[in-house]
Amino acid sequence: MPFNSRRLTSVGGGLLLLASAGSAFAHGVVGNRFFPATLAVDDPFVADELSLPTFAIFKNGDNAREVDLSFEYSKRFTEYLGVSFGETWSHIRPGGSGWQNLETTFKYQAITNPEHEFILSAGLSVEWGGTGATRIGAENFNVYTPTLWFGKGAGDLPDSLSWARPFAITGQVGYAIPGVSRTVTFSGIDADSGLPTFDTEYNPRSIVWGATLQYSLPYLKANVVDLGLPDFFNHLIPLVEASFSTPVSNNFARLPTTGTINPGVIWAGQKVQFGLEVLIPVNRQSGRHVGVLGQIHFYLDDIFPNTIGRPLF
Repeated sequence: MPFNSRRLTSVGGGLLLLASAGSAFAHGVVGNRFFPATLAVDDPFVADELSLPTFAIFKNGDNAREVDLSFEYSKRFTEYLGVSFGETWSHIRPGGSGWQNLETTFKYQAITNPEHEFILSAGLSVEWGGTGATRIGAENFNVYTPTLWFGKGAGDLPDSLSWARPFAITGQVGYAIPGVSRTVTFSGIDADSGLPTFDTEYNPRSIVWGATLQYSLPYLKANVVDLGLPDFFNHLIPLVEASFSTPVSNNFARLPTTGTINPGVIWAGQKVQFGLEVLIPVNRQSGRHVGVLGQIHFYLDDIFPNTIGRPLF
C-alpha cells in the first residue's frame, strides 16, 4: 500500500490542535530538562509511550527505493524498568514488501541526576530472527545488543554561558551479537563433481552507536530568557542526530561503517510530539541520495496517567 502523506498531514493537524491544549511536560524530565523522544537514536529514559507511525523514505545501499512504516510501544514495569516492542513494514522497489523482524528492548534507568540534568540507562535489545520476511532482508537468526544510553543537559553551566544552557546531548552505544556467526546456504550442484555446493556468509559483530545534539526552545523560555516568541516556536527543539553501525569482528567481507546524519526539528506538546528530519547517508553503502524521516509520538504516561500510562508495579 503506498504511503499517503496527505492523510498523515490531516491526522497530524488534528493532533497538533489537541497537543496545544497543554503546556507542561511530565514525560522525559530530569530536573529542569525535558528530553524528547528522538527519531533515530533511542532516548535514554524509561516511559510509557507509543510511536505511531514513524516513516522513512530513502534509497538504500542497494540503490533501491525503500519506504519504512514503523511503530514502537514502550511499557514500564516499575518507575525505572521497562520494555519496548517495535515492528517495521518495508516496501522495497525492486524487492517487494513485508515485515522486518520484531525487536524487543529491555531498559533499566540506572542513574537520574536532576541537579546536573544527567541520565544513564542500560539494557538489552533483541531482534527476533525468523519473525520477518526474508525477501526484504530480515534475517532468520536472533541478534542480541547490550546497550548503554545517556542524556546530559547543559543547565549547570555558569551564568556567563547561560545562552548555551538550552543545549543537550543524548547518545547510545551497543554491541550487536548475531546468534550465529555464519549462514550457510545451498547454491547448487557442481557440474564437474556432481557434489552439492554451498555459500557461506559471515555475520559480523558490530558496535551500534549514535548521538544527538539538541537546542531546546522550551528550556530557553522557562529557564533562561523569554524572548516573546509565538507559542508555536516555544515548543520547538531543533536537533541533529547521527546513527551508525561499525562491524568490528567476524567481518571477513570488510564491511564499512554505515549510518546517517539527520538534521531536523521536534515540536513537543504535553501529550504528543511531531518530528521531521532529513536523512543524509554518510557513504554509498548507507544509502543513495537524501531521504526523509518523520514521526508522531504519544506520551501515554501523560495521556493516561491513572490507567495504561502507569507502571505495572
